Amino acid sequence: MLEDLRVRLARTRWAPPIGDDGWDAGAPLDYMRGLVDYWRSGFDWRRHEARLNGFAQFVAAVGGQRVHFIHERGRGPRPFPLVVTHGWPGTIIELLPVIPMLTDPASYGGDPEDAFDVVAPSIPGYGFSPLADPVNAFQIADIWSQLMSELGYRRFGAQGGDWGASVSTCLGWKAADRVAGVHLNYIPGSYRPHLDQQSASLSADEQAFLASQEAWVLWEGGYAAIQRTRPRTLGYALNDSPAGLAAWVAEKLRAWSDCNGDLDRCFSRDDVLAIVTLYWVTQSMPSAIRIYYEMRKRPMHFHAGDRVSVPVAVARFAKEAPMPPREWVERSYNVVRWTEYPAGGHFPAWEQPDVLARDIREFFKPLRR
Repeated sequence: MLEDLRVRLARTRWAPPIGDDGWDAGAPLDYMRGLVDYWRSGFDWRRHEARLNGFAQFVAAVGGQRVHFIHERGRGPRPFPLVVTHGWPGTIIELLPVIPMLTDPASYGGDPEDAFDVVAPSIPGYGFSPLADPVNAFQIADIWSQLMSELGYRRFGAQGGDWGASVSTCLGWKAADRVAGVHLNYIPGSYRPHLDQQSASLSADEQAFLASQEAWVLWEGGYAAIQRTRPRTLGYALNDSPAGLAAWVAEKLRAWSDCNGDLDRCFSRDDVLAIVTLYWVTQSMPSAIRIYYEMRKRPMHFHAGDRVSVPVAVARFAKEAPMPPREWVERSYNVVRWTEYPAGGHFPAWEQPDVLARDIREFFKPLRR
């Protein structure tokens, strides 16, 4: 598999340069040539593989799906169970920096009383969790709930960003009897609260958010439009061309992180290629993007009486956009903690792991019992 990858990279048929508009039209040729050259001749996947293998990993058959997950026990007197869910284009790898900070807070200046037993599954269709049948966030939440039961956890917390925020929301919404609280660093993009005649009036901040969301979709949302309408067609290209796969992922890492336009400022080329290589060797990008299609069929729209009633915390990182104001979220979520941070973007477990870990620990401290 790795030798075939090197051969394909060496034979990349580059698209001719058109215009000089930097990243505005997509990943620039000079950046991609450098990334692919390093991937072929300098990148050591085995080193990243060994890092991943330093975590306790398991596979279970749950809800008709083969689920790969990390299960790291906490180092403290009473570790609290927490299921943490990644998103796209990330994978389980994006969570690796924050997991030790949650399981062993004392080693990072925290209190061992705040330790967690962390369960971090790979979403069905991602990495080592091959997709048996298409699933949406609601179904994944059901799978996570069953997994936590099989691991012996009756009551637990949920945390996530991107698709992980959707899954965590569904857990808090549909399994409130088991979920102690939900911590989010993103609000699901398809989220719409129920607006009746009494609540339909929107604040100025809410109106500004909806306008910014519409503008963001026009400028940044092309990837989502094709992934939620024609994932199979796109999947052929991403599964066949490693250079194309790398461009598809790198462009989003740059656009959504707090890197001020310089991807290397946030993520080294090793960081980028660890994510891309995991998709490549597992041939999982076509199945990973399928969730966009499934969620288009069942978006996260709240109806009358629907509410995430368990305590909810939102950690808002500066470059996460578009991000709704608190009043928009409170229409359907029981928000008890809202914290804004001056740095960080869409990938805080990667960009600001210490800040994210601290926020998670502080939120769940009063919910442990």
